This record gives sequence, C-alpha cells and structure tokens, in this order.
Amino acid sequence: SQKLSGEYFRYKGIPFPVGIYSPESIRMVENADVQDDDIFIITYPKSGTNWMIEILSLILKDGDPSWIRSVPIWKRAPWCETILGAFSLSDQPRPRLMSSHLPIQLFAKAFFTSKAKVIYIGRNPRDVVVSLYHYSKIAGQLKDPGTPDQFLQNFLKGEVQFGSWFHHIKGWIRMKGKENFLFITYEELQQDLHSCLQDICQFLGRPLGKEALDSVVAHSAFGAMKANAMSNFTLLPPSLLDQRHGAFLRKGAGALGFQGSPGHRLAVSVYPQLRSLIGPGGSPPCPRDAPPSPPRDAGSGATRPGPSSDKFRPGRNWICPVPGCQRVDTFCPFSELRHWHLD
Repeated sequence: SQKLSGEYFRYKGIPFPVGIYSPESIRMVENADVQDDDIFIITYPKSGTNWMIEILSLILKDGDPSWIRSVPIWKRAPWCETILGAFSLSDQPRPRLMSSHLPIQLFAKAFFTSKAKVIYIGRNPRDVVVSLYHYSKIAGQLKDPGTPDQFLQNFLKGEVQFGSWFHHIKGWIRMKGKENFLFITYEELQQDLHSCLQDICQFLGRPLGKEALDSVVAHSAFGAMKANAMSNFTLLPPSLLDQRHGAFLRKGAGALGFQGSPGHRLAVSVYPQLRSLIGPGGSPPCPRDAPPSPPRDAGSGATRPGPSSDKFRPGRNWICPVPGCQRVDTFCPFSELRHWHLD
C-alpha cells in the first residue's frame, strides 16, 4: 500500500495527520447525529484508548471474549473522526461503541444535548509524551519525532497530532459532574482495575457478576491484549504501523524505563518544563459537583471508595501508583498536579 506522507493539516487550529483524517471527516463528526445509547471513549492520544476499548468490548458482551477474539479493535470501536470511521458511523450496530481523540470544541454538537455517555481517560503527561514519542517512530501517518528533546518541545507547544495535551484535558474535564460523563485515569485502572470496572459498569447501567468481572479483568490484561492479534494491531500493514521497529503495545506501564534510554531522558526532562508551563500556583481548580472526600492517611489501610460511597465524584480518593509514594488524597490533575508528581 502507498506510504503516508507524515504531513499535517490544521482544522480550526488543531493539527491532524493527512491521509487518516480530513477536514470533511472531522466536519461530519461535528454535525453527526448522536443516539442516546451511544458510548464514546475519549482520550488524548496514548492515554489508554485501546485498553478501554478492550474493557468495554468485554463488558458489553458480559465478559464473553468471543468478540475481542474475532473482530479487530478498530472495528469494534472505530475512531469516529477518521475518514473510515466518519463514513461508517451510521452502519455501527447499537449500542454504538466509538472512540475519539477530538478536543471538546470539535466533538459532535449533538452529544451535549443527548443522553449518550462519554468515558474520558486521563494519563500522566510524562507517560503520554514518552509513549507518543515511541509511537511516532512507527506510525506512518505521523511526522518523524526527531530527538527526544525536539519532540518534547513540540509536545509542550501543542505541535503534535490533536494539539495540546493541556487544552485537551482542560476542555473535557469541565464535563465532570454530568451524569453522562465519567472521568477516570490510566493510573486508577492500573492500580485497581476491579474497582474501576465496577464504577464503569454502574455508569453504563450494565452490572456484571463476579465471574463476568473476573473474565473482563483477565482478558483485558496487558499480556492478553499483546497476544491477541485482534487487539495488538499486527493486522495493519507496515505502511500504517511498522512494528518491525517497535511494538505498538510496548509495556503498558510507566514511562521511565531504563536509565539513560531516550524514554527515560524524555520522562525526566518533561517535569521541570511542565512545571514552568503550569506556574507555581498550578492551574485553576476544575469545577466540582460535590465537596471532595477528605484525605486519608496511607498507613491506615485507605482504599479507593466504590461508587456507592463516592458516586463518580470528581473528588474521589486516589492512591498514588508511583513506587515508594504513599500519598492518598483527592484527585484532580489541575488543582492537584502533585498526584502526577509534577511538583
């Protein structure tokens, strides 16, 4: 197949790769009809989209892995702003499961007056930038990332696909408190997947029994996804994703890696520059629909509260996943950036 150009076009100021997206496909999404039973997975790139697709694919089938073993992941939850995705939205079986990296200002206008559900995944920007750097080296539609330092500067300036991480997550986080919006973090999923699944099932109105939940946990594990040809993107041609030079599913963990490696240097250098960009006072706190739960001491056996005690509340307790850190506090990536160790 023909090699992609690696060039970008801009749509309302946001960079998009040529060949995968087009102004027409994005415009179609902006003006698309939205059904009340639609489910959207929304992320900034490299924040856990495919993991959530796998999770929801299993939840919607009550833990049965047949679907994830027989249908490629991009067909189960197509990216609605891609050229292929935009023109196939009307053909998706209901309830439609769809993915998107669009910032909030470009998303389907009809969503905001619908009962359709959005699950937004946030991820530590250190891990996002490192993962995106490695992905840019194997994805045919993306520009060559250059050196880690060059890529970091482009990331901080928003000169990467889908623009600024800061603007993306700040835009969507304003939806917190809406009953059809669930904000969850990659780190929460890593730390306590079982509890997160219970939250997600309750949010979707699809409770699962223990056996089904255990099946979702087992079949959405990183090792299971990496071994599943329908989920590891090995079915794509090298012109789109050249995994001869690096796996699409690399580690499924934090980005620090081996000391001295490009990923390690990039991860270490991102924090001071993020801090300088954010400023000493941090960003303004996000809107909250209820007071946060009070912080609890990590040594007292604190646990992440379930939906019954803290129903999708922005101020849910959060236990830092960084090794050696025992902080337990309320989580908001802008009013409390310390949780991603940016302080």
